[in-house]
Amino acid sequence: MTLPQPSTVSGALEGAVSQLTLAGVPNARVDAELLVGHVLGLTRGAVQSKAITDASLDAAHAATIAELVDRRAAREPLQHITGRAPFRSLELAVGPGVFVPRPETEQVVQFAIDALRAVAVPEPTPAPELVEGPPAGPIAVDLGTGSGAIALAMATEVPHARVYGVEVSPLAFVWTKQNFRESGATNATPIFTDLAIALPELNGTVSVVISNPPYIPRAAIPRDPEVRLFDPEIALYGGDDGLDVVHQVSATGLRLLHSGGTLVMEHGELQAAEIAELLRADGWLAVASHPDLLGRDRATTALRP
Repeated sequence: MTLPQPSTVSGALEGAVSQLTLAGVPNARVDAELLVGHVLGLTRGAVQSKAITDASLDAAHAATIAELVDRRAAREPLQHITGRAPFRSLELAVGPGVFVPRPETEQVVQFAIDALRAVAVPEPTPAPELVEGPPAGPIAVDLGTGSGAIALAMATEVPHARVYGVEVSPLAFVWTKQNFRESGATNATPIFTDLAIALPELNGTVSVVISNPPYIPRAAIPRDPEVRLFDPEIALYGGDDGLDVVHQVSATGLRLLHSGGTLVMEHGELQAAEIAELLRADGWLAVASHPDLLGRDRATTALRP
């Protein structure tokens, strides 16, 4: 038996909240409001306002909302359904084949942005139009850029920097290119290559290298269906101990950075000590771990000797 579609925004919203809650979706009301807003072209606040005033809802919109709520109840990521993911001041295109950027990474990239802003920039010459080559400024490299979230945050928030986003997955690189293009950041360049061999022409010239590498041990299957079923494995698993790509990031960082350059790496909350030991063994200086807003070790920074 087919249930009648709700005829008001409040009816559609409360039905969505109930269905998502029963499906075990975290923050069911937030997701319900975002899905209704996505269909109606409204902000969450506007959805809440229309629900309070019992605004009417036409049948076509009600049917579309029901379809999207069914997908979310099956634990398809909200960002895949809407096709967009917020990240700091950006709104990125995402979908199958690319890792969905997480809120905690917004805090991690701040370390890289701060390091870029701290780099001294030479005074402009009297006639800059006579100077060949790119403008003077720090260079940053994001290893394993995926959607481009980290690279584009650096490029848009530190516009005098030159930023390169490196990605090796063909499926992810489709989204990389789209987001770099949509951002309009002329100082950001996507690079399709393996991070282990990336950008040899920049050896010894880079000020900041940042990475959110795959760091989950092969046997540690994530509990959340959104991660386990939809995030690409290449972005999740880092070998038996989760550190295979971390070793590569360390080696590439040492190659690319100039002396005193900064490495920033995101990792799992239980990996800080092991990664610190790995980096010190590779010769990095001033190795330090940093907690996220919930007090969990989330990032490690280090300086190239």
